[in-house]
Amino acid sequence: MSALPSPQEIKAAHRVLAEYRYELRPVERGYANRTLYVDLSAGIIREKPVSEQMKELFTGGRGFALWLLWQAVEGDTKWDDPRNELVIAGGPIGGITSYPGSGKSTVVTISPLTGSVVDSNGGGYFGPYLKFAGFDALEIQGKAGRDVILVIDGDQGVVTLEEAPLEALDTHLISSQLTELYARDERDKKNVSVVSAGQGADHVLYSGLNLSWYDVRRKEVRIKQAGRGGSGRVFRDKGLKAIVVRYSGLRGDSNHPADMDLIRRAGQRINKEIAELDDAQNQMRKVGTPYLVEIMDHFDLLPVHNYRYGAHPDSRKIDSTVWKGLFTQGLPDGCWAGCTLSCSHGVDHFHLRTGPYAGEALLVDGPEYETVAGVGSNLGIFDPVAILEINFYCDTYGIDTISFANSVAFVMECFQEGILNLERTGGLDLTWGKADAVLELLHQMARGQSFGAVVGQGVRRMKQIFAREYGADPAFLQDIGMEVKGLEFSEYVTKESLAQQGGYALALKGAQHDEAWLIFMDQVNKQLPSFEDKAEALHYFPMWRTWFSLHGLCKLPWNDILPADNDQTDEPAKVPQHVENYTWLYQGITGRKVTPADLILQSERVYNFQRVFNLKTGFGTREHDYPPYRAVGPVTVEEYESRAERYDQQLRELAGVDPAGMSTEEKMAALRRYREAQYEQLMDAVYKRRGWDANGVPALETLQRLGIDLPEVVEVVERYRQERDGA
Repeated sequence: MSALPSPQEIKAAHRVLAEYRYELRPVERGYANRTLYVDLSAGIIREKPVSEQMKELFTGGRGFALWLLWQAVEGDTKWDDPRNELVIAGGPIGGITSYPGSGKSTVVTISPLTGSVVDSNGGGYFGPYLKFAGFDALEIQGKAGRDVILVIDGDQGVVTLEEAPLEALDTHLISSQLTELYARDERDKKNVSVVSAGQGADHVLYSGLNLSWYDVRRKEVRIKQAGRGGSGRVFRDKGLKAIVVRYSGLRGDSNHPADMDLIRRAGQRINKEIAELDDAQNQMRKVGTPYLVEIMDHFDLLPVHNYRYGAHPDSRKIDSTVWKGLFTQGLPDGCWAGCTLSCSHGVDHFHLRTGPYAGEALLVDGPEYETVAGVGSNLGIFDPVAILEINFYCDTYGIDTISFANSVAFVMECFQEGILNLERTGGLDLTWGKADAVLELLHQMARGQSFGAVVGQGVRRMKQIFAREYGADPAFLQDIGMEVKGLEFSEYVTKESLAQQGGYALALKGAQHDEAWLIFMDQVNKQLPSFEDKAEALHYFPMWRTWFSLHGLCKLPWNDILPADNDQTDEPAKVPQHVENYTWLYQGITGRKVTPADLILQSERVYNFQRVFNLKTGFGTREHDYPPYRAVGPVTVEEYESRAERYDQQLRELAGVDPAGMSTEEKMAALRRYREAQYEQLMDAVYKRRGWDANGVPALETLQRLGIDLPEVVEVVERYRQERDGA
């Protein structure tokens, strides 16, 4: 590569396009009480007040972001319309340093993949620094027409929009360049956080955002991703190269909470658990989420070959013991100040062998379980070095590893089935396990070239392309294309968990496990025997997990470390002691005493509002809540016969069908009829529990109960009902 410009050259090339000065005010009880609005087209920067009604109805974080986006767009606003916004928000609890996992922020936009509203959360320091710099949310509209960066200086009280012609696009470069540029010295680098995407976000619809923090021990800029749904593609379409926030006054009480002692009490309790129990439980501080690999493989839940299978004999080559040896040990690896769970592991001095940075030795952040399972076992790649290289390039290019993995798995299966061939892939041999071909495909995607440009459109669009151009059977493509609402699945096999099929397909934004992960409750521990039990779980857990995104919190400290006596509680899956911790945190920040039911109510308001938002954009009804059949049962003869004893037994004992004398195809058809009927009953039960009608639309009574029966919200629901009834 050619030599990079110096910080002085970069700064000299900047031209300030707009500037806004604001009054520095302390955060009060978790809120900055204003948001920042930027119109890139007009060069307008201004602040907006946060009303008490906005706090009451939408709480913060994802709720604030949804409300701001709702007000900005119409039902027909597309992802690349200048009216579409990119909104990033933390939350009232976010930014505390006494409790682990308190550095999250949520990105909300109209998605290039789904056509509807999408949310994605990410770690790093950006969310807390944005709030402490003065703003509960950042709302970006319009298009710059040139490459720009937005700089929020929370020390000086000034926001600038600057033309930025010389910075690199790829994240590992630009995040370091801008940290160097806007920090006063080495000690000040920890006070800068950068949001960026990468060159892949110029082309790939499932590009995400990278949010940085400075690792003072490694003296390296590191990143976490808000990867899902294509926010990085929106980011680059608007002409953004980066967003920089600077804030140097971080303290343990920067939120100016109502009761700091109560916050410390919650923190002391969980930090003691982490110190004493983590090594015997999941070893988050040594391995992080890849501890799941061998567990998923053991229970037939690890995705293999586009979710055909749930286990593989080579999984040991990419299990937690391998990653423990590769990750640098002995460093506190939290992605926010004070996070003792420290699960953000990295591989130092990793030597790249392909692509534009071949021959360089660089830090690789991660990989998380989703990446190991996705680009590893699901593609038949059981080589940790190849997984690390794919992980690095996905991150620096700004490409979501989950959607990338499933898009490649889909084309690999199409290659196996003869739908694709070497001519159609441009010479790429996309058989299972071909890591070099996968890496070449990834580099093509980043450049927007060749077959990579096709794969970068995601599974939903590829299904249409392959049916139209290659004559592939649309029904087969639908069965094996692992997406719901246009969003690719995260990395768990759900064939034997009806509840998790619903957890994926009923999720508001598409197939992501951050709403509900019920496989163990349902499949392994048999705790959800009835449809009503499953529906109750598919009410509670999506509402509970939504709560984290309202407050700027990470999910992992809730249930990836458990109190020693958790199994003795009435509802161990809810981790009641940790739920109590969160009531203490909320009371400690705001001064308002709450029960767990009060927290669920906060989430119900936002969750139902987001469902109506989906309806506003033309989605949000039953037809969009179905999974591909690969998530429900065996699509191919090979799949059925690999588990023939299991499936034959289910036909006899559950479906009331004697498989004796039936061909495999006949047995598959009978099993499919049974499982699809089960899923229909599940939807009915879940909709009823959530207070929705039979088509999945929130009832007016539900909106009234939650206090979100705002005129513009009711109007969307009423218009749907009129159209449904033919009025």
